[in-house]
Amino acid sequence: MICWAPFQYGETAYDLSHLHPRRVVFQQAAADGKPEREYVVQVIFGLHCFTRNPKDGEALPEPALWYSDSRESRIFDFGRYELSKQLPSVIEQLLERKCYHSGKGNFFVVELVTVDGQKAEYEIYFDASRASVKGVVNLYVQSAYVRDQKHAGNRPSRKPIRFQIILFNIATGRPIRIPK
Repeated sequence: MICWAPFQYGETAYDLSHLHPRRVVFQQAAADGKPEREYVVQVIFGLHCFTRNPKDGEALPEPALWYSDSRESRIFDFGRYELSKQLPSVIEQLLERKCYHSGKGNFFVVELVTVDGQKAEYEIYFDASRASVKGVVNLYVQSAYVRDQKHAGNRPSRKPIRFQIILFNIATGRPIRIPK
């Protein structure tokens, strides 16, 4: 499991423990003759939730601004870091949110946040899979960032899919149909 070490920049340590792996239990109420269901979900947060690639034409920043895992090095993004503090609560509320299929095998949810006094769309991309432990679903939060001009084409073009459908299908080994 990925437990992120704090990011040290100058005299300040940026704690990343809010992005350590956790288990969340989702309760789906009984409805329409279907029984109540409980889903145990292992949540893992990826490096892209608080880092970014260099922007086009951007001079590479000083080495102290880079953060690495076992696969890659990226620039620590102070804005993404601040927003990442909301990720655990957004994930815990996925049963009440609209999720969308990205068309690339993963899903995303859009949260409205305030950035510098302005409302912004905070996109959170995740993948779900069966865990090696029976009855557990893995939820890997791949990336989270504010939608900007570079990402304007990512707008949901399909109908939303309920998170409980994602969980049920993953837990039972059923394919997930992409809503049109």
